[in-house]
Amino acid sequence: MTHRRQAVRGLAAALAALVALTAAGCSSKAKTDDGKQTGAGGVKTGKGVTDKTISLGALTDMTGVYATLGKSVTQSQQLYVKQVNAAGGICGRQLELTVRDHGYDPQKALAAYTELEPKVVGYAQFIGSPFVASVKPKVDGLDKSLVLPQAWSASLLGSPYIRVLGATYDVETINAVDFLLKEKGLKSGDKLGHVYFEGDYGENALKGSKYAAEKAGLTVVEQKIKPTDNDMSAQVAALKQAGVKAVVISAGPRQAASLVGVAAATGMKVPVVGNNSAFAPQLLGTQAGPALEKMYWFASPSLPIGADTPTAKKLVADYKAAYPSDTLDNGIVAGWTAASVFGEALKKACANKDLTRDGVDKALLTMTSHDAGFGMSHNLGDPKAPSSRESVIIQPDKSVPGGMRTVRQPFVSDAAKSYTP
Repeated sequence: MTHRRQAVRGLAAALAALVALTAAGCSSKAKTDDGKQTGAGGVKTGKGVTDKTISLGALTDMTGVYATLGKSVTQSQQLYVKQVNAAGGICGRQLELTVRDHGYDPQKALAAYTELEPKVVGYAQFIGSPFVASVKPKVDGLDKSLVLPQAWSASLLGSPYIRVLGATYDVETINAVDFLLKEKGLKSGDKLGHVYFEGDYGENALKGSKYAAEKAGLTVVEQKIKPTDNDMSAQVAALKQAGVKAVVISAGPRQAASLVGVAAATGMKVPVVGNNSAFAPQLLGTQAGPALEKMYWFASPSLPIGADTPTAKKLVADYKAAYPSDTLDNGIVAGWTAASVFGEALKKACANKDLTRDGVDKALLTMTSHDAGFGMSHNLGDPKAPSSRESVIIQPDKSVPGGMRTVRQPFVSDAAKSYTP
């Protein structure tokens, strides 16, 4: 009986070895020690990468609060992919960008992330700080996919995989308040209004205004709103009654236009400064357009699309050729910057023979002075810090390409230098 059991075990072992040899002979790829595949050119690959393609995801807002931003970000990234592929791709592979519109709806955003997660190496776009924050545990846990969001909440810092490109909202707001203090007459003892979205974006920006106010001897008058609130009449009335001397708005373009338009119409002609998400050049064609040109500014993590740099000029020409009927805005810059950062990380990962998610992230960590061509150098070596603390102050101006002109070049305020996001 014992002899028979040993014979059966020997036969089972022989069959297992035969199956393993047959599978290896039929496969064009061999498994590496970490369970990843080694494909064309001896490059390790994982999710989202084959011998022919590298797949990226884009989780955008084409129909919600940030529809204009989402459209521009997406189209600029599609243009980037098209140009890279025309030049031969990356690592002998063509880039693919799969786009999903979540309409600034949290359930749709989560569903889109879940759908694309097994299919992509990472995300060159993810609009909405609250939505990125909601999937952060999954990204940092099992998924480990690189995410370059069009979101700047400090709550996203610290992740090895979610990397904020540019100053976080709190730092950006501190810089914006510095602009009001040094150039728009705001002074110690004044009241500063702050209208902000509930959630990660607005509340992170509020931390910045409170920090800047404490340093400068200001009092912050808060007005919390929802992304579905489009009429700012009540907020303007409350701020006017409080006697504010300036206003910060951390919301969407519609809310900014309503705030400035109502303020001008009711005689509250104080300077208003927004975060980078709170403007779209399309607003200049609305009734609020003249007021926006006179009393509105916004902070940005880059020079505007109409900047006088070689990269900006080429991008404007290429974008106009690809999308001749669409308006130029800073969503194009944000999208192009994220795509170029992701592309550079992929190139470095290819040179390291490792296109796995882990390999791409390690490659990104070596990018400590990436210049996307829009006035900022990005240090991506420290996941705990934003890639830059600099901001540019921009004023709406319909006479300028892109409807925006720079009124203050890249700078970091003293308060922002001492602040920890």
